[in-house]
Amino acid sequence: MKNIGLIPNWRKKNANLVVAKIDHFFSQRSIELTTADAARVDFYSETSLADQLPEWHESMDLIIVVGGDGTILRVARDLACWNLPVLGINLGHKGFLAEIEVEQMERFLQYIATDQYTCNERMMLDTRLRRANQELVAYLALNDIVVSRGPFSRIIEVESYINDDFMESYFGDGLIVATPTGSTGYSLSAGGPIVNPTMQLFVVTPICPHSLYNRSVIISGSDLIRLQVDSRQVEVMLTVDGQVRHNLEDGDQIIVKRSEQTVKLVSFQDYTFYRMLHKKLKA
Repeated sequence: MKNIGLIPNWRKKNANLVVAKIDHFFSQRSIELTTADAARVDFYSETSLADQLPEWHESMDLIIVVGGDGTILRVARDLACWNLPVLGINLGHKGFLAEIEVEQMERFLQYIATDQYTCNERMMLDTRLRRANQELVAYLALNDIVVSRGPFSRIIEVESYINDDFMESYFGDGLIVATPTGSTGYSLSAGGPIVNPTMQLFVVTPICPHSLYNRSVIISGSDLIRLQVDSRQVEVMLTVDGQVRHNLEDGDQIIVKRSEQTVKLVSFQDYTFYRMLHKKLKA
């Protein structure tokens, strides 16, 4: 018998109603469901969800996340170490990470109850910030990391190296390094390509480049990317999955490679990436 964990973003509109429907569905089928209540889980806390729910590690077979893409990104980063399948139910706007919408929920929950699902492993980014030859912090990202200027800054320069080979100096508002999963996020808005999320590669996309020839570059997932910031005394930020931020200084280096950690996202045979892509982009 399955033991399913339910992690809602309680601050989302209609979260209570959706959680009640999910609880009713599984209780009718005698499937154990453990829900993280609002007193246990705070998505706006700096404390990892793994530390907020320590006893879940050994007892869960699958995790259902109720929220938008931001909610799923947080769960993915914090709980990737548990190596559990994650299913997202979308309560946000147009999202690509949440596998199903609330209107279709019961049909797909039935698939979960009868084991009619698979898991797609998504690659993640291992990102490390170096300053004066010292590693300051390390981050895990599912979507992307972004080096960008502050709100009142001038243009910045970001030098890029692939396996220590110089690739390009990007002048503009910044640079995005995205996974295939993140190719439908900020990178897409900046003009980057859409990539099948099961592939193993990086998408490097400039933000508002001050050049006519700067375009996205596809990098092998086995390569190592090094970015060096020339801030010229202006404000520059490193952003991880649009949620974690760190101030950068002139000369800082950001090292990006494929993480050994992956995220298992639940998928269904009759709801492929290309069908979802058509539906999301048409909406």
